[in-house]
Amino acid sequence: MTDTRFSLVIHILTLLADSPEVFVPSDLIAGSIGMHPVLVRKELVQLRERKLILSKEGKGGGSKLAQPADKILLSDIYKAIREQGPLGINKHEPNPDCPVGKQIKNHLASLYEEAEAAMIKSLGKQTLAGFLTLFH
Repeated sequence: MTDTRFSLVIHILTLLADSPEVFVPSDLIAGSIGMHPVLVRKELVQLRERKLILSKEGKGGGSKLAQPADKILLSDIYKAIREQGPLGINKHEPNPDCPVGKQIKNHLASLYEEAEAAMIKSLGKQTLAGFLTLFH
């Protein structure tokens, strides 16, 4: 199963890029995503720790991008939040006596590294600002 976190983060950052001068409240972000505000706030904390956003608490508070959207590559976003590769790894240990089982993890690792490198290269050709233009 693939990780859906990248799509969530791109949604958040695209919303922030659409209102670059204001702090966007987490309730507004949650409403756009269709997600509980508490879960959105947890993600915002991690984005702030990774220096992708700035946050302000209290009245008029919210989040905004830490730098202009035209300076943020989609590949940088992916690398900042990456926890595991885009393709899942079987949690079960294959049979070491099987000719496929004893080699599958090594071959899949190589395949996944190549696929991820191609994806990162493709994401590196587009900025968050460029992605935002798709919505206007």
